[in-house]
Amino acid sequence: MTQVRDLRVRPDLLYVSSGWNVLITDVFGRIAGTDPQGFFARNTRVLSRERLTVNGREPRAFSTAKVGAHAALSYAQLVDGEKLPHRGVYLMVERFLGEGLRTRYRLESYSDEEQRFRFELELDADFADTDEAAQGRRQQEAPVTGTWSPAASQLRLDYGHPDLDLAVTFTVIPAAASPERGHYRPVSYHDGGLALDVSLPPGGMASFDVVTEPVIDGVTWHAPPGTFSEPDDLAARARTVLWGELATLRSTNLDVAAAWQSAVGDLACLPLGEPPGPAAPIAGLPIYQQIFGRDTLTAGWQALLAGPTMLRDALLLNAAHVGTRIDDWRDEEPGKMIHQARHGPLSKLNKDPFTAYYGDWSTSPDFLMFLGQYLAWTGDLDTVHELLPTARLAHQWLERYADLDGDGFIEYQTRSKHGVKNQGWKDSETAIVDEHGKVVENPIATSELQAYHYAALRHSAMAFAAAGDRAFAAALVAKARRLRRRFHEAFWMPEHGCYALALGPDKRQVRSVNSNDGHLLATGIVPRAFGPVVAARLLAPDMFSGWGVRTLSSDHPAYDPFSYHRGSVWPVEAGTVAIGLARYGCWNHLHRLAKATFEAAALFEGHRLPEVISGLPRDEAHPYPGVYPHSCSPQAWSASTIIAVVQALLALRPAVPVRGILVDPHLPEWLPDLALEGVRVGGATFDLTVRRDRHGGAKITTSGDRIRVLRWPVSWFG
Repeated sequence: MTQVRDLRVRPDLLYVSSGWNVLITDVFGRIAGTDPQGFFARNTRVLSRERLTVNGREPRAFSTAKVGAHAALSYAQLVDGEKLPHRGVYLMVERFLGEGLRTRYRLESYSDEEQRFRFELELDADFADTDEAAQGRRQQEAPVTGTWSPAASQLRLDYGHPDLDLAVTFTVIPAAASPERGHYRPVSYHDGGLALDVSLPPGGMASFDVVTEPVIDGVTWHAPPGTFSEPDDLAARARTVLWGELATLRSTNLDVAAAWQSAVGDLACLPLGEPPGPAAPIAGLPIYQQIFGRDTLTAGWQALLAGPTMLRDALLLNAAHVGTRIDDWRDEEPGKMIHQARHGPLSKLNKDPFTAYYGDWSTSPDFLMFLGQYLAWTGDLDTVHELLPTARLAHQWLERYADLDGDGFIEYQTRSKHGVKNQGWKDSETAIVDEHGKVVENPIATSELQAYHYAALRHSAMAFAAAGDRAFAAALVAKARRLRRRFHEAFWMPEHGCYALALGPDKRQVRSVNSNDGHLLATGIVPRAFGPVVAARLLAPDMFSGWGVRTLSSDHPAYDPFSYHRGSVWPVEAGTVAIGLARYGCWNHLHRLAKATFEAAALFEGHRLPEVISGLPRDEAHPYPGVYPHSCSPQAWSASTIIAVVQALLALRPAVPVRGILVDPHLPEWLPDLALEGVRVGGATFDLTVRRDRHGGAKITTSGDRIRVLRWPVSWFG
């Protein structure tokens, strides 16, 4: 098959981010006034257009690239260096993003003559919401007025909406003048543009900064200093912590090593910087710069083999946003976990409920499940004690509100008139369809929600038992057993060899073959005898594209390979499915899925898995699958899936009480070795090397802190 490499997601855009803020430019580093370009601060576009001319001409960068997570650098030519004796003059445009934006225009001359340049800069702000820019359609608009302060060389743009307090300032700061660094005339302003004249001596250098600082609800968010090193804010400090913590991986399979390196690099660059859990990640770039409860938790859980801080902070952040009241507009109930929270104009104006929206049934059980997992990996009882009150609230919500009709299964129902219809993991409007292709009406009890609830009961029971409440823990375990038994009876479809997608409002099975079964395997709700049957169905040709597991069977009448949830392939599911396959000892199926996942990553620039790829089959007619049109990249839980797949191949489980790990490695021929450096379990940090022998077995060695390695065949995957 023809080899494809270095595919770019959103190939016309370049973006850098820090915390709540993102800068989106074209590939030349320009903000041309085209959606979705701009500088977005807390989900609001405070710089929508930036046009620079030098001596009346717009310079065009010949090289532009990101520098770390928060910075970018472009090079442009102002004087042709190939024409002697003048030689070249070059412009560097340096971007530094933090809570504000600093843009530095730096001139370097290699000419033997003095050069004079007139810089003119047109700046606009439209104060669009991130969603408006992503959709290319405005739902709120108001006049923008500008005020020029000559003494401060500052332009202020104020948004005239009566219900919003939004402004932005642009301050021009020339570097100190000197014989070597050039001379500047005072900055002037006319007709909506700034102008600055620069005289550059032979062989000299000159620079000036344009400092962009949002003013939101009376608070000015300051730009970082002009340095490529990390700024001093919560998001940057969280990035530094993760860079120091996340484990590295080496392998003679270079695609696996490169995918891991890309994954941990992306996870280290995506912290939101939101207290009390600053290392909790955003969902993805360039449009999901906000809190997503289940995304932060899932990414943190899948990444545990690389380090625990991200999951700890995701738990803390979600606990800080637990629901406290009945609020239909926000689909909020006491003890219900947050789905998403953002700051944009549409949310502030109540055009949507997303300043704090609770329309998701998966986050609460996820929180409970991953609380137990966090304890199992770290032994951190202090954090668990801090989070147990929230865990009790989540259990109370599951008991009182989540099961709408008292039948023992949780089902979702949207109350908000602008809420999300589907509130399981597949949350798009048309995600849940019956076997005829018709959208299923609410309330719906999707299969994966029952599995999450089962795992929540089991894993949180460990946390409560460890904290001393053994009676409550025993009650949770008993409830989990009853749920497991009833689930199989209600959802199993023997003629399909898999489980129903959901129970509809009439309590009948929604008989669509889909990817949720991978989540069921991961939680252990599937009876052990049925695990291999479910695994085989997931890897059948209609479900397995060759790049991953489709969200919906290609034989289904509603199948669309480029839809969001009706036949596309979500890389995040590969991590969850892989853990499920390992749990049931389905090694051949796991090897097929893992190989496809790493080969899919190798298609893309930087071995970076995007948010969603298409469900097209891997064949000669489709040398690469294509990407969902609005896919994010990087995406936190696509990155974490790489780590989860490696964990599944090692069948590695923590055993903190004995200061050890349980392993049952099954490396395929195409992956003869793995060397992990900086793995953290309990209080130990160690390196782990696994080498496959010619008989398919594995030799395991460790170094660093003492850790017991117990060869333990998979019976359950905690």
